Amino acid sequence: MSQAGNVSQRIVAQIEAMLARDELKPGDQLPTERDMASLLGTSRPSVREAVRILQAQGRLIVRHGRGVFVAESQTRRALGAALSNPEVDLGELFAMREVLEVPAARWAAERITDEQVDSLNQILVELDAAFDDDSGEFQRLARLDATFHLAIAQAAGNRFLRQTTDVLHDILIEGMKTTLLIPGRREKARKQHERIVAALQRRDPAAAGRAAAAHIRSAHAAATERIAAERDGQP
Repeated sequence: MSQAGNVSQRIVAQIEAMLARDELKPGDQLPTERDMASLLGTSRPSVREAVRILQAQGRLIVRHGRGVFVAESQTRRALGAALSNPEVDLGELFAMREVLEVPAARWAAERITDEQVDSLNQILVELDAAFDDDSGEFQRLARLDATFHLAIAQAAGNRFLRQTTDVLHDILIEGMKTTLLIPGRREKARKQHERIVAALQRRDPAAAGRAAAAHIRSAHAAATERIAAERDGQP
């Protein structure tokens, strides 16, 4: 950081590059001002000014007494606000899942690594174990289920798609109990997940897209049935 030019602006550029590469993600805490200055080989005032610039841009949040944190992107906040609108119904949310996740599965099939396939299989193992440990802990099950789908979006290699899918899953998780708790749904979901992974492992984009679409439509049907049952007073 000893090159000519505005040191604070170069610190800003370096942090922005880390954000772009997902080395820093929303919610992550940055090192202390002293540690950042030491890591970057610059002065604390330069670090302080860079943080102010990024805070003004909405990229960082300064929580006094706690530290500096990465803020959610404006895109993510806007998407969250739009999708959480009460006028957006469950059908629209699942339609958006299909719009996003079917292409994601196709793209992932073209780019996925063996390590990413192994990771997907491991998530499914953890999902089964979580269900066996405590099937009533729906938040944990829902998070693992979402992690599976977000890992596919990650493998697709499109950051905007990953952010959008992340927001969508958060809203679905917060808005309703996981469909995995519906009798018989766990077994169907497991087979559907396995079909998606098998298509990804074969690097077959068309099959991956079909498997993803079938899974989303099945989950939508299960969610619709659950809501209807709850409305009718059924357990």
